[in-house]
Amino acid sequence: VIWGQRWDALLARDKDGLLAARMMSCVDGDFQTFKSKDGAYVREHFFNTPELKAMVADWSDRDIWELDRGGHDPAKVYAAFHAAANHNGQPTVILSKTIKGYGMGASGEALYTSHQQKKMSDDSLKHFRDRYELPVSDEQLHDLPYLTFPEGSKELNYMQQRRNDLGGHLPSRRTKSYALDIPPLSEFKSLLEASGEGREISTTMAFVRMLNILTKDKNIGGRIVPIVPDESRTFGMEGMFKQLGIWSQVGQLYTPQDAGQLMSYKEDKHGQVLQEGINEAGGLCDWIAAGTSYSTNNVPMIPFFIYYSMFGFQRVGDLIWAAADQRTRGFLMGGTAGRTTLNGEGLQHEDGHSHLMSATVPNCVSYDPTFAYELVVIIQDGMRRMYVEQEDIFYYITVMNENYSHPAMPEGMESDILKGMYCFKQGAKKKAPRVQLLGSGVIFREVEFAAELLRNDWGVESDLWSCPSFTELAREGRLCERWNRLHPLEPAKLSHVAKCLGNAEGPIIAASDYTRAFAEQIRAYLTAPYKVLGTDGFGRSDTRSNLRKFFEVDRFHVTVAALKSLADLGKIDKVKVAEAITKYGIATDVTAPWLT
Repeated sequence: VIWGQRWDALLARDKDGLLAARMMSCVDGDFQTFKSKDGAYVREHFFNTPELKAMVADWSDRDIWELDRGGHDPAKVYAAFHAAANHNGQPTVILSKTIKGYGMGASGEALYTSHQQKKMSDDSLKHFRDRYELPVSDEQLHDLPYLTFPEGSKELNYMQQRRNDLGGHLPSRRTKSYALDIPPLSEFKSLLEASGEGREISTTMAFVRMLNILTKDKNIGGRIVPIVPDESRTFGMEGMFKQLGIWSQVGQLYTPQDAGQLMSYKEDKHGQVLQEGINEAGGLCDWIAAGTSYSTNNVPMIPFFIYYSMFGFQRVGDLIWAAADQRTRGFLMGGTAGRTTLNGEGLQHEDGHSHLMSATVPNCVSYDPTFAYELVVIIQDGMRRMYVEQEDIFYYITVMNENYSHPAMPEGMESDILKGMYCFKQGAKKKAPRVQLLGSGVIFREVEFAAELLRNDWGVESDLWSCPSFTELAREGRLCERWNRLHPLEPAKLSHVAKCLGNAEGPIIAASDYTRAFAEQIRAYLTAPYKVLGTDGFGRSDTRSNLRKFFEVDRFHVTVAALKSLADLGKIDKVKVAEAITKYGIATDVTAPWLT
């Protein structure tokens, strides 16, 4: 809707198409300037050839000035919406050309300063009143009276009828739908048990196995919406091609290259997997649509959007914030996550900060699990919270492509896993220096190995704490702090971190595959000395072991950090720290990783 109907008479004269060519070649900046001037200026600078000037020779400057844009012509706008409402079979987009600050006159019409104007001059107000024939006297004008249509008038009746047809005068949205029958934790028994002797899997593989179980569930299988940008095979999801099909509105129109394989590519009009190509924004829009379906359609769906974690919050963070504001429910799965797990792909792919970004979204529940059982407990409880309790939250969970053996879930640890921290293994009860070692994701395994080095090489015992969510720990700590501040006469509440580590012996060392700020979130709730290792800096292309050595989060750096913390407390001699640095071949004169 570009041109108003006042152009129609001129266009009828335009036998050679000169006016149409001028209208379409004139740039928006000039159009704005024309509307900030007057009719004489438009005559001189828009109708800028003898042929065009002749076309408006019998028009006054006021006639020229009143040539309008389509977006301000009620008849044109109505015609556009009428055409759109009566068009079937596909969506319709209406593009309207308008004037910035329309109606503000000299106070702002077509001026760059329109958006920052706080008031209009009296002359501009009079111009506005006269332009729209408003029933306001000169005496009333300065008070800016509120105008209403008379009771019983056609205008008022029309507006009220439209509001009633649209559901009433107050905006509303469905906040709750019907609850779903979520499978109990026992349905995922195979993933809660140890992976088995010599059998190694990644947390991504564990997620895909859980997804397979969910899609086959008789109660919610049809509500699971797997969404991938393009890397289905990277995430081991190709088995779902044949089982569920990739949705396509036209079905399979070609023979896929891998047609002879067991898990070949399959597009289907009734497919369940949504694959948007290399398009995280498109995939996230799918996720939002499915995740808000409980509200918009009273049909709760359970979307899982898995993507390279680096290309989530960093690339489409604004859409994720919009999703949070819309109370989207579902799971964002950050695949190949962490700064050092996706070896060989360098700066572009290695994510060490998505958990910091997710922590800024109030209703985003974030986890960085190490083991399959942690992942299963988190997802199963997330489905309960979102689809039974119907909490307005969504989940961000990072999963990795590094294979290793997974232990069975320690008995009774479900609650602590969800809180973000649990005791994975206690050191021997003997008289020896002791440290508390914390970790998340794949780096927790480096922490495990560091505990062995500390015991075998230095006679130091370690209590191991798996921390699937430093973010949730920090949030719960802030809630306790707030409650204590506002209830000074009540017994103080203890954060989960304080309950776990308040009476623990020795210094505390934490390491993760993310920047130090990730694990630093819990410092306020600790009393013992706290040392944090993280992957501050840009990603690099190298092997996992070299990357962890470079970022100083491998088992050897965790060991040295623990020994140095003990030495600072006078528990061991500082000579042992120097010996460890030499023994493990740690270079002391290299540039810090975040400065390279």
